[in-house]
Amino acid sequence: MMRITETVKQLIIINIIFFVASLLVKPAFQYLALYFPESPLFMPWQIVTHMFMHGGLMHILFNMFGLYMFGSALEHFWGAKKFLFFYFSCGLGAAALHLGVNYIQFNDAIQPLIENGFTKQSVIDTILADKYDTRWLEYISESKFDGLVSSLAPVVGASGALYGIIVAFAFMFPNAELMLLFIPVPVKAKYFVPGLLAIDLFLGLRGQAIFGSRWDDGVAHFAHLGGALIGFLMMWYWKKNQFNNNRWD
Repeated sequence: MMRITETVKQLIIINIIFFVASLLVKPAFQYLALYFPESPLFMPWQIVTHMFMHGGLMHILFNMFGLYMFGSALEHFWGAKKFLFFYFSCGLGAAALHLGVNYIQFNDAIQPLIENGFTKQSVIDTILADKYDTRWLEYISESKFDGLVSSLAPVVGASGALYGIIVAFAFMFPNAELMLLFIPVPVKAKYFVPGLLAIDLFLGLRGQAIFGSRWDDGVAHFAHLGGALIGFLMMWYWKKNQFNNNRWD
């Protein structure tokens, strides 16, 4: 097992500090989680701070274990500066795709309500107060209503950045054998990672109200896919230009 690298260690410490702070200081979650830009709870810094917030003990444990396992290998070969650039780029990509999908979902539901006399702000305020107007269901389906609610829910976690790291690991070590905890059969990274992304894509599409679904597992699957997409594009570009062979420090 590889020794933990310095930058990965510091990231894990920061994540733990944020997690403990969110338990001790209740308003911290609201200020630091990522909210939909139309929400009055949205603040620009949340685009970065949400990467250090987590929704529970198992959430942070899985993410930090993955960061240690895969991130240390990348930092070892890349150096700290290049690793951090990649990490935050994937995290921002995750936020961008998540918000983009939410924007489509939000507008798909809000437009019929606006056309029938409701104001955007009144709908948002009602949902944020954990309430809803029964008249809305005269103009939008229940699946669209669910999508409206979920689009305004906050998102937290380092998962998007971690997915980018996992993709980069598969690029660099395609024949490394990985295992899921509940499937103790080793699978090469070049097969494991595409399979993981396919599952996320399936679950993400299944849970989107724009496809008429009312199913939601509470996981930001498109944030995972956004981080993985940016990770893939960066690795493809670096490999094509032999940039992946260069350290930054």
